[in-house]
Amino acid sequence: MALHGNLGAGKTTFVRHLLRTLGVTGRIKSPTYAVVEPYEVTALAHPLHIWHFDFYRFSDPREWEDAGFRDIFASPGLKLCEWPEHAQGVMPTPDLDLHIEVDTDSQRQVTLHANTPLGESLLA
Repeated sequence: MALHGNLGAGKTTFVRHLLRTLGVTGRIKSPTYAVVEPYEVTALAHPLHIWHFDFYRFSDPREWEDAGFRDIFASPGLKLCEWPEHAQGVMPTPDLDLHIEVDTDSQRQVTLHANTPLGESLLA
């Protein structure tokens, strides 16, 4: 899932709530400086691997290859990507795009768009 929105729109807050809902316990950190934070949910029938990316500081597509992200994206699991436009051209097409727009300090407008058949089934 690609997460779009200005600074402070609520992308990381959305991810924190989603991860809590999925059963992640403990501290959920912003990946702003680490670029990626991995999580695993084991309370399900099959473990769910989750990666939370923040590409805000990406400036060169070679960083993608050097960090091994191609392997992560090829593996099963949920990938949540903030600032996907900074990894454009190297990141695979996300199943879903989530756009967050700030209305007021306490209100957001959220739009979901499916890019793949899996994304369409998730929205159905």
